[in-house]
Amino acid sequence: MKPILVRREDPLWSRSMGYELRVVRESPLAFAELAKAIAPAGFELRDSEEIVTGHRGGVHAVARWEGQLVGEPGSDWQVAQLLRLSTALGGRLMGEDGEEYLLNEGVIEVSAAGGAAAGTVEIGRFEEIIDAGPAAWSP
Repeated sequence: MKPILVRREDPLWSRSMGYELRVVRESPLAFAELAKAIAPAGFELRDSEEIVTGHRGGVHAVARWEGQLVGEPGSDWQVAQLLRLSTALGGRLMGEDGEEYLLNEGVIEVSAAGGAAAGTVEIGRFEEIIDAGPAAWSP
C-alpha cells in the first residue's frame, strides 16, 4: 500500500497542525491518473501540483503533490475535504499512529489504533463541517 500524506498534530483531535495523515490505497495511483480520479469529486489539480476545491466562490488548497499527496489541514473543513479526497481515490484516511478517519452515519470520526476498543472521537457532522467552510482552527 502506498500512502498519500497529509499533516495533523494530535491523532485524536487536537487543534494543532504538523501530524501526518495518509490516504492508504491497495494500489498506488500514478500522478498522470490523479487529476482524472479527483475531478468527479469536485477537486482540481493545479499546474503547481496543488489540489484545490471550492467553497462559496473561493478556491482553497486541500493537498499538494510531492510524489504523494501532502497537506496541512488547518480546519475541520480541510480534514473533511481530505476525507472526501481519500474516498475519491478509493483509499482510507489514516494517521501516522494508526488511527483512522472515517465517516459513520454522516459523522466524521477518528478511531484510535486498535479499533473501537481503543477509543473513537467524533469530529462533527460532515455536512455541517463542509457548509461551515474553511475557517481556521484557533488555539
